Amino acid sequence: MGYGYGPQWGMMGNWGYGYGYGAFHMIFWIAALIAIVALVFWLMRSAGAHNGLQLPPRRSTGLDVLEERYARGEINRDEYLQKKKDIAG
Repeated sequence: MGYGYGPQWGMMGNWGYGYGYGAFHMIFWIAALIAIVALVFWLMRSAGAHNGLQLPPRRSTGLDVLEERYARGEINRDEYLQKKKDIAG
């Protein structure tokens, strides 16, 4: 007899330790953990797309050069505004 646990030896009737179903149970919990991590990753990614957390589009380097030339005094204000308008399209 199994010392007060019934006709089989051990508390779980030799089905495994504690939670027991052996490898099937372990694979189930690993798959559940992977699914939870994937869900959290997907939710964070989709929330970031809707909250404006994406990087703004990169400006043209032409505008950067134009601003630098204007700041150094190489071109005047009218020329700066005209070239900026031409670059912007």
